[in-house]
Amino acid sequence: MNKIVLLTLAFIGGVSLAMQGGLNAKLGVLLRNPFLASIVAFTCSTCFAVLTTLVANRNIPSSVELKQIPTYLWFSGGLFSVLGITLYYYTIPKLGVSTMISMGLSGQLIFAVIAGHYGWLGLPVEPVSLKRFLGIVSMIFGILLINSK
Repeated sequence: MNKIVLLTLAFIGGVSLAMQGGLNAKLGVLLRNPFLASIVAFTCSTCFAVLTTLVANRNIPSSVELKQIPTYLWFSGGLFSVLGITLYYYTIPKLGVSTMISMGLSGQLIFAVIAGHYGWLGLPVEPVSLKRFLGIVSMIFGILLINSK
């Protein structure tokens, strides 16, 4: 895939996350519990992922490949997913969707730049450059503008 298609898909992913955050935050308010909203969201997500995998996946890992995956990788992503998503559902009704998403994105980007700089999580090293630093400063300035009244 070319870079424009990948960037478009990433943008659509971001829109999808903002939409699901808003919809499931409303569900959490109606259920009076953001953890219940997370259970509903993850149950539905699991169903959609299983269905998509059954329809589209032709490359299922072997038992030997599955045994080579470190144990912590089976659980840690899910833990951070539940934490992050539940915090979205909890804070969106209190802060508003634009404030929560802008703060969430700032946390994601700042962590991503630091993790990329050091190659954390076994990902490629992407040294902090002046452009990346200016990007973070610009983003923080943008967040201040979005959240100013």
